[in-house]
Amino acid sequence: MFPVLFSLCLVAITHVALASKVCPRPPEIPLATTNTNKAGYWPGEDIVYQCNPGYVPQYGSRRYICPSSGVWPTITFRCIPKKCPYPGPLNDGAIYVDDLNYLSVINFSCNTGFVLEGPTSSQCQADGSWSASLPECQPVICPPPPVSEFGVLSYHKIDSRDTFIFQDTIRFRCLLPFALFGSETATCQADGSWSALPECKSVECPPPEPIEHGFINGALRNIFHYQDTVSYGCNLPYIMDDASESRCEKTGTWSNKPTCKAPCKISLTRATVLYNGQKIKVKELNSIQHAETIWFFCVRKTEKCSYETPAQCIDGQLSIPDCFEERSWWASIWTKDPANMTPCSN
Repeated sequence: MFPVLFSLCLVAITHVALASKVCPRPPEIPLATTNTNKAGYWPGEDIVYQCNPGYVPQYGSRRYICPSSGVWPTITFRCIPKKCPYPGPLNDGAIYVDDLNYLSVINFSCNTGFVLEGPTSSQCQADGSWSASLPECQPVICPPPPVSEFGVLSYHKIDSRDTFIFQDTIRFRCLLPFALFGSETATCQADGSWSALPECKSVECPPPEPIEHGFINGALRNIFHYQDTVSYGCNLPYIMDDASESRCEKTGTWSNKPTCKAPCKISLTRATVLYNGQKIKVKELNSIQHAETIWFFCVRKTEKCSYETPAQCIDGQLSIPDCFEERSWWASIWTKDPANMTPCSN
């Protein structure tokens, strides 16, 4: 009887001793699983952790062996989400991104004046790719402007494309004798419409006014339309120093009314002046045209030298320089003409 009891006790003690060396179920690691799933592991058995789909190892060993102590070593294995590559850029649009991790969602939008063609969002998948490809932002298209083919308002495209897209500009013109009122250009806007179109209106100007000492060419008719022109001329010896042509403007008025300028008589009898680079007696010159300049010789008595001072003809008015003194007949015989004196040094 005693040997039997002894054997049973020995088996029990051995069983307890062996049972204490069995490793329990390994700890659960977030975002990971093991290759086996048992309640216990004998010493020498191993487990291998692997990350769930969409996740990758961050650090730590994947494989662990049950030791004879029956206590698993510290499990350091950790997983992090897999990242998708940045999908941009999105031309003429924007990508809204919180992060690029697995299961993250990014959204797309287009800038003002552009329309989204393709998905509005995409999600990062387990294999590190996006669920949808990048969309495109296409410019808004405007219809042809509402201009009649046979009307007086026409336009032409500034660029060579067949269609009208956002920010395209067209330029207008009116068939003569109509004048264009409003902006001469229009732009394709973000909502697919055109900015304000101009108008063509008939414009008439009254007959041009005559000018003193002059005449008008081409003024024989009574009605003048926009862009019609006439030219003016002056009777000799008057001259015109501004534009001789006048144009009917869209305001219904003429662009300008020129004037005829009078020549200047030189109220001297004994003087030598410089005219067109040549010394000349004033009695030979008699008069000069409007805007012309002559130079008088003034005397600096302290130095017995002369210097030149200009005088310009302005519509019949010529001011003799204050420094100039006309010599008397008697003085002109006995004194030297200032024009022939030694020039002053400054």
